[in-house]
Amino acid sequence: MQVILKEDILNLGFKGDVVNVKKGYGRNYLIPQGKAVIASESALKMLAEDNRQRAHKLAKIKADAEALAASLNGVSISIATKASESGKVFGSVTSVQIADTLAEKGFTVDRRLIALKEPLKELGAHKVVIKLHKEVSAEVEVVVVAE
Repeated sequence: MQVILKEDILNLGFKGDVVNVKKGYGRNYLIPQGKAVIASESALKMLAEDNRQRAHKLAKIKADAEALAASLNGVSISIATKASESGKVFGSVTSVQIADTLAEKGFTVDRRLIALKEPLKELGAHKVVIKLHKEVSAEVEVVVVAE
C-alpha cells in the first residue's frame, strides 16, 4: 500500500515522501493518526503542486538571506561594556546585545541566528558568524571596548 506522509516518521520517511507500507500499518495506524494519506492520483497531484510552491517559497527565503549576508559581510560593530584593567569584561557580551547593535545600524537579525559558542568575555575584536539560512551565513566583526 502506498501512502503520502504528512509528517516525519522515524525509520519510515520524511514529510511529503511516498512510501510503501503494509496494509495494516497504513490503515490501522498511519491514516487514523493523521500521519499519512492514501497515495491516490489526486493526492499525488496535490503533493506535486505543494512541492512546487514550497520550492518557490524556499528559493525566495534563500535569496533574501543571501542578500542580507552580502550586506552584513565585513560589517564591524562596537559594543561598550564595563571591564577591568586587565581586559576582562564584567559580565559578558551576548547575542542579544549583538542583535540590538546590528538593529541600530539598520540590520534586522534575530538573536537566535547569531552563532556564539560562548559569550564574549574579553576586550578586543572577535569574529561572529550569523547563520541566516542553512546554506547561507555571514561573518561580522564585533569589537568589545571598555566604557
